Amino acid sequence: MRAVVQRVTSASVTVDGQVISQISRGLMVLVDDTESDVSTLTNKILTLRVFSDPTDSAKMWKTSVKDIDGDILCVSQFTLMAQTKKGSKPDFHNAMSTEPSRTLYETFLETMRRSYKPEKVQDGKFGAMMNVSLTNEGPVTFTLDSRRFEYTPEPAVGGTKKPKIQLSGDTIAQHSPARAQ
Repeated sequence: MRAVVQRVTSASVTVDGQVISQISRGLMVLVDDTESDVSTLTNKILTLRVFSDPTDSAKMWKTSVKDIDGDILCVSQFTLMAQTKKGSKPDFHNAMSTEPSRTLYETFLETMRRSYKPEKVQDGKFGAMMNVSLTNEGPVTFTLDSRRFEYTPEPAVGGTKKPKIQLSGDTIAQHSPARAQ
């Protein structure tokens, strides 16, 4: 699963001119619906230290949304899976179909509420055209991808190449600055 997490002072979702959800200080979470790694993503969101120390606001990255008793507003957003490498039209072939996606999103919300405080977790309206309004505090925004939480180094080959890092199936070479000839 992917999520875009934003630290906010407030956020709301409006559908057909009606505010259906709103929160005060906490996290705005935009969630895609492609994988079922709900518990990993939920834990990461709830424990991510994105808030200041409550006794010293100059000390950043000390507390989580749980630590500050903050609110969470979750919105399902399949467009997080858009492929934009080719052309100018986004490709949504990696997004799940509607019903499996709805089920996964509902499971995510249930897990989030069970792992935190149900009254602190709000959501939008699945599949609706929503107007999302927020005041990003900082701004602080993170992209979380549960498929990339595990990093395991691969052994270097032949001693001349830099080691590679295995990212849950993807391999990315570590780059070093180009040497002068």
